[in-house]
Amino acid sequence: MNDEVDKIERTGGCLCGSVRYVVTGAPLGVGLCHCQDCKRTSGSTYSAFAVWPRSAYQCKGELAAFNGRGFCPACGSRVVNLRDDEAEIMTGTLDDAPNDLLPTYELWTPRREAWLHNLPWADQFAGDRTEEGQNWREARRV
Repeated sequence: MNDEVDKIERTGGCLCGSVRYVVTGAPLGVGLCHCQDCKRTSGSTYSAFAVWPRSAYQCKGELAAFNGRGFCPACGSRVVNLRDDEAEIMTGTLDDAPNDLLPTYELWTPRREAWLHNLPWADQFAGDRTEEGQNWREARRV
């Protein structure tokens, strides 16, 4: 990566402001998920997220978690999914609109609403990015 991209800092947080975070550098990937869990936790037809290395993520404030999904215990905003090596940020929690973060893949596409068309430039996956044979870092078309 170039030095300018490595220095980019993005800030975000929950609705009430109790949880604040900073991510540094370019994300590893940007995606949309149409699974039932994401629909229910977001209250929308899909979730939009970007994945950074865990080392690029810093957080202030208390997070609660349910099935790996981090949220603010005060206001309930879903903010991040933390794994040992990754921080999956819900892009709607970023302070500035992430217009430069275009999704490069979609997950659980069989569950996508018929009126919501696929992104023609994005890779399409029938399941989750961590399932056997479904490596989101490798292009695979459904």
